[in-house]
Amino acid sequence: MDVDEDARTIGRRLRQIRQSRRRSLRVVAELAGISAGHLSRIENGQRALDRRSLIVALADVLQVSPTELTSLPIPAPDNGATDASVDAVRLVLLAAATGLAGGEAVGVDVLRSRVADVLDAQQACRHGTVAAALPRLIRDVHTTLATGRNSADVLRLVPLLHVQGTQAWLRDVGAPLDLGWQSAMLSQQAADQLEDPRTHALATFGTAHGLLAAGAFDLARAQLEPALSAASTATVEDVQLTGMLAFTRSLLAAAEGNGDDVTAPLAMAAELAERTGETNAYWFGFGPTNVGVWRMAVELEAGDYAQAAAVAEQLDPRRIPSPQRRAAYWADYGRALARIKARRDDAVWALRRAELISPARVHRHPFTRETLAELVARSRHDAVGRELRGMAYRAGLPV
Repeated sequence: MDVDEDARTIGRRLRQIRQSRRRSLRVVAELAGISAGHLSRIENGQRALDRRSLIVALADVLQVSPTELTSLPIPAPDNGATDASVDAVRLVLLAAATGLAGGEAVGVDVLRSRVADVLDAQQACRHGTVAAALPRLIRDVHTTLATGRNSADVLRLVPLLHVQGTQAWLRDVGAPLDLGWQSAMLSQQAADQLEDPRTHALATFGTAHGLLAAGAFDLARAQLEPALSAASTATVEDVQLTGMLAFTRSLLAAAEGNGDDVTAPLAMAAELAERTGETNAYWFGFGPTNVGVWRMAVELEAGDYAQAAAVAEQLDPRRIPSPQRRAAYWADYGRALARIKARRDDAVWALRRAELISPARVHRHPFTRETLAELVARSRHDAVGRELRGMAYRAGLPV
C-alpha cells in the first residue's frame, strides 16, 4: 500500500494516493469530470466524497479499486470488539466456502428459528447480538446443508441468512467489501441449486448490492435486468421481492449517471408498495414509507441534495417499521442537509438521531463518516459544534 494508515477520511486517502502517483490535482479533477476546486475541497475534508459514481471515476483515474478509497482505518473507541467479530465472521465464511464449516447438523425448524432471531436483531440494530450469533449459525447452517437432509428447506435459508443477516451486518459495521461479497456468493450458490424464483430474487438482490458497492455497475446491471424481467407479482411475497429489485435498479441508474433510467423502476416500486401496504416479507420492510427512504438514497446518489431533503420532509420517520431503516433515514437526511446552506445545525441533529439508533451507521459507514468530517471542518465553537465533535470523536475522526 502506498498510503499511510492515518488516512481516516476518503478525501485524505485520495490525496495520499494522488500524490504517490505524482498526478496533479488539476489533471485528476479534469479526468474525473469535476473542477480542481471541487477536488481540493474533497481532499481537504470540506466536501464529502459520498457518491459511488464519483468514487469510481476518481479510482479509475488513479488506477486503484474503489475500495482502496473507501476501506479506511477507523480507530473509534468501540472498534476492538467489532473488528474481532468481523474477523470471526471472515473465518467462518472461508470455512463454509471450502466445505469445512465445522458446525453441528441441526433440525431445519431450529435453524429457521435461529435465523429469524438474528434477522430480528439486525433489524433492531442490535449489532452485538448479531455478531455473537453469526459465526456458529453460519457453521451450523452449512454443516446441516452438507448432510443432504431437508436440503431444499436449508437451501432457502442460506440466502435469507446471508443477504439479510451476514451481508447486512457486515455493511452496517463497515467491514471490508470482500466479506460482503463472500456472503453474496454463498447465497447465489445456494439459489443456483434450487429452482425457486423467490430464492433467486433474494440472492440477486444481495449480489447486485455487492457489485454496486464494488463499483462494478455493468455487472450489477447484468444481474438485475434479467431478474426484473422474470420477476413475479403473483403473491404478496413476490411483489415485495420485485419492488426491492426495482429499488436497486433505480439506485444503480443514479450511480451510472443515467437519469432516464432512474424514474421508471422507482415508479414501479411505488405502485407495488401501494398494493402491499407496509409489509416485511424477508425482513425487507417493503411498503410506501420505505419507497420514500429509497427515493432519498437515489437523490443523494444523483447529487440532488435539496430534493433528498424535500423527500425526507414528506415522510414521518415514526412510520418506518424497523430501527435499521429509521437509522438510514436520519443518516441520509443528515447527509442531504449538510449540503444545504444554513441547514448545517439541522444536519448535525439528524446525524445524532441516527447515531442514537445505530451508532455503527454513523461511525463506520463511509458516506456518513465523510459527511461528519465535512461538518467538523466547518464547525463553530457552539453547542451544535460540541455535539458534532463528540460524534466525530466516537467515529474515530480527528477533531
